[in-house]
Formats: sequence, structure tokens, C-alpha cells
Amino acid sequence: MPVAETILADLARIVGAQQVLSAPEDLIPYSFDGTAALRQTPGCVVLAKTAGQITEILKLANETRTAVVARGSGTGLSGGSLPSPDCIVLCTVMMDRILELDRANLTLLVEPGVTTLQVAEAASAAGLFYPPDPGSMKISTIGGNVAENSGGLRGLKYGVTRNYVMGMEVVLPTGEFLWTGNKCVKDVAGYSLKDLFVGSEGTLGIITKVLLRLIPKPQAKKTMLATFAQMDRAAEAVSAIIAAQIIPCTLEFLDRMTIHCVEDYARIGLPLDCEALLLMETDGHPVVVAEEAARMERICRDQGCLEVRVAKDEAEAAKLANARRTAFSALARVAPTTILEDATVPRSELAKMIRSVETVARKYKLRIGTFGHMGDGNLHPTFLTDERNQDEMHRVEEAFKEIFDEAIRLGGTITGEHGIGLAKKAFLPKFAGDAQMRVMRELRRALDPRGILNPGKMLGKGSSSTTHRCDRTRIKRNTPLSGNMYWAPITTNSSGSAFSISSGSNTPPVPGTGPASVRDTESSTLAAVPVTRLAIFPPGWPRGVRSLPSTRRNASSATSISKCVCAV
Repeated sequence: MPVAETILADLARIVGAQQVLSAPEDLIPYSFDGTAALRQTPGCVVLAKTAGQITEILKLANETRTAVVARGSGTGLSGGSLPSPDCIVLCTVMMDRILELDRANLTLLVEPGVTTLQVAEAASAAGLFYPPDPGSMKISTIGGNVAENSGGLRGLKYGVTRNYVMGMEVVLPTGEFLWTGNKCVKDVAGYSLKDLFVGSEGTLGIITKVLLRLIPKPQAKKTMLATFAQMDRAAEAVSAIIAAQIIPCTLEFLDRMTIHCVEDYARIGLPLDCEALLLMETDGHPVVVAEEAARMERICRDQGCLEVRVAKDEAEAAKLANARRTAFSALARVAPTTILEDATVPRSELAKMIRSVETVARKYKLRIGTFGHMGDGNLHPTFLTDERNQDEMHRVEEAFKEIFDEAIRLGGTITGEHGIGLAKKAFLPKFAGDAQMRVMRELRRALDPRGILNPGKMLGKGSSSTTHRCDRTRIKRNTPLSGNMYWAPITTNSSGSAFSISSGSNTPPVPGTGPASVRDTESSTLAAVPVTRLAIFPPGWPRGVRSLPSTRRNASSATSISKCVCAV
């Protein structure tokens, strides 16, 4: 159901009527993010301008139990900012001020809507350096970078967003302000709460300010391109470079399909007679740069590379780096749907992982272009498909499972930088294990007891491919609820096809004491139905039943539901 008119009126009072969007045509741009094949229309969109507005919005949402999904530019690739049904999308792009650049302490204080490029440019103007450089840095916001713990091409040497967050201001689901961290280089007072919020994907609080660490700008850099007749040899060259204790600024790769797509798209002048390409960049003191560049060139030649090309100047270096930055855009021109993944393995296992991706592509008859941050083991197998072709999309899902299973088997992870969101939440329990999942759920419950922030994401239950894949759920007897969810009694309409959720006395049962929950029959994981959702049942559901507990008693061991929006 849409957001209630009373809530819309309250939101307009908080931020102004012009900052609240609820018309269907206004909601369309906010119904998806950068993740392919995932769409969901929100109840409304609120364009906040101040932290004070955000605290009032969250107080209202918490009081009315209305879901809130934070959003920046919507460039995420795991469905993390995809709306929940009928939620408030809280967009922070208008909070775009750079508040302070402190040269003495090498810090930058910004609001969450400042883009990554603006952060980098502000640092550079002061003679400093902000290393994280995700592929979407021209439009991605720093709030989103922190929420997803974004990486980038320089992650091998300089690390990821987490390594540059010194503090932040967060609004908790209750509307309470929390500041964690400071400008001190050393601080071990209490738990490191800032690290809890980095990578939390908008499930624990809304970030309203970020204190970033800056570093001195490198004095020199050198960019090189090496081509190989076999992908295995490129992977072995990367392993040899790392084994030689060389940590370049950038060590990226493109496979044959990606090379051809990039050249067709950007006309950079890439060699087309190779199976793999390595983009290498070293930076630092000029003497060190020259030495490392010479050693990397020698290692590549020892590994049988076809050619090593050294950029003559800054312009050519930028051109070569652009080959990697345009890879996703170039591949996206090939097919209607482009699904970019980021399985990551230890660098010693790169060759095996690349061969596995190639095997999976052949097995499922799929086109997969692979590129990524080979220096830190972060691969981006990119599926070129068509979401309208159900058979092909099924094969894509099966291929995902095999790729992630292999990454885990090789000691890797299911995501190196894109996050879990909706797209990978089905794979998280296998990677994390029972104890880690329990701890994460308890942390989330402690900070967001009513479950209003980004419900169904990361730790939620259900399938990864769409918000409505809980179509084949079943009601199981004697399965207690857990967490902040409780079973809401459901009453039928006159036709017996739709049930509205109510709590009878308008006072919900005590969390954790409900009699039943919903189980996804595909993943065998639990998800509880929040009271703010609508469940649609099939024809043939027993008529005259006024609440779920009595339905459960009248049913046999399980009764099918045709569609049910679930959240945790």
C-alpha cells in the first residue's frame, strides 16, 4: 500500500512539499539502482538537505514503523539502495557541502552527498591525495562509498574506503545523533563504532557527515600496458609481481572480450591481438617508480608477454587508465542486460578462478567478459544477457552459484567491493557461517529494533534475484520468530484472495513470541512478515478464516502462499 497521506503531510512539514516526491512518474528514477534486473517502486522519495531533517524523518518513520532506504546517486551494484515496497527513499544528494579541509591534521569533513570526484579534487587542490577511486567516482557519493565500503583501482596499494574514514556522524533509527571517531591518528577508547557503520549498507543508521583521512600526493608515477597470449600467463605475471614484493598503485586486467568492447567503444588504441591485458601503474618517489616499473616490465617479459607499452606522458597514462575505467560501459553496449559481479580470491588462486569462470561460461552457454583488480584478487565476471529471456536468466543464476562456490572453496569471498544488498544475500550464510550471521543479526536488532532501515537487505531472507521471489513460501508449524519481527494476524477480504495485516488490538505481540513464520522453500531460510505489508494468497485459501494462527491449525503440515513481501 502507498505511504499514508498523514505521513506524506508530516514529511512535507519537515522538508518542504517540493522535497517530497510521490507522483508515479517521479518515483520511477528511484525504483532501481545500478544493479541489473532489480526494480521496486518506493512509496515516496524525500530529498533531505540537513541532518536535522533526517533525524525528524527517522523519528517519524520509527514511530509509524515505515521502512526507510537511504540513497545517494544510486550507482550501487548489489541492490543495496533498491527501495523496499512502500518505503521512504531518503535521498542525501542535496547534502553536498565540503565543510572543512584541515591541512594540519590531513583531514576533510564532508556531507554524504559530496561525490568521490569532488573529494579527490578538493584534496588535490590542497596538494593532498584521496586514493579510493571506484569506477563510478564521477557521480558516486561519499555517503554511498562509506555505506558500501567501496574499493577502486588503487585498492591494491592504498586500500579501500574504510582505510580513510576517521570519523562520522550518524543518525540512528530512533532519530538520535551519534558521532564516532575523531582527528586523532591513534584512538583505542571503546569499540571502534565507525568501523561498524562502514560497509553496513544503510541497515544501522543514516550517515550525515564523514571525516576523511588524506595523505601526501605521490611525487611521480608511471603507467604501463602489457599484453599476453593467454589469460593464465597474465594471472601468473600478477602473482610473480606480488611475490617479488612489488606493490604497484594499480594492477588491473581485461580479457579478450572486454578489450575488443572497450576499443570499439572508446577508440583508445588497444592491441587486439591478445587474450589478456594488464594495466600497471606505480607511484611514489621518482627513483622508486623507475625501479619498480623496470622490474615489473622484466617480470612480464619473463612470463611470456607479447608487448610492454610505457605511457610517454600524463595524457597517454590517463588514456590507458581510461581503458579500464570504461570497461563496464563498453560491455553494457553488447547486450540488453549487463550483470557485473565481484568474486574475490587470494592472489595465489587467480589463475584457477579465471579458468573456473571460463568453464562456467562454456557450461551454461553464456557470454562473460572478465576484468578487474587482478592485483588484489578482485575479479569482475560480467554477464552479457537479456533479463527478458527467462531461460537464460536461470542459467545466469546457476552460473553465479558455481562462481561464488568456487571463490569460497579457494579461500575467497563473495564480494570484494560491491556489497551484499539484495543481489548476494542468499550467498552470505554459506560464506559467513552460523555464528557470524547470528552476531550480525543481533547487532542489527540492537540498533534498529523495529527493523525500519533497509529491510530485507544483507541479512534478510529470500532469493537474490528479485524482490518478489518469495512466491513459493510456506507456513511451517512450530517455527518461532526471532529478532524484531513478529507474526501479524491476517484477516481476509470478501473474495478470500487478499488478506490485510492487522494486530487486532493495534498492539503487536512481544517480539520473538509469535507462533509461526514464513520459510522460503528454495533456500530453507526464515523470513517474517512485517505488519506494514500486504500478503496476496491464492484462490482456494480456506474461506472464513480470520487470522493466521487459526489458519495454521486448520491447515495440514504446510499451506502455500502465492506471493508475500518479506522482511527482516
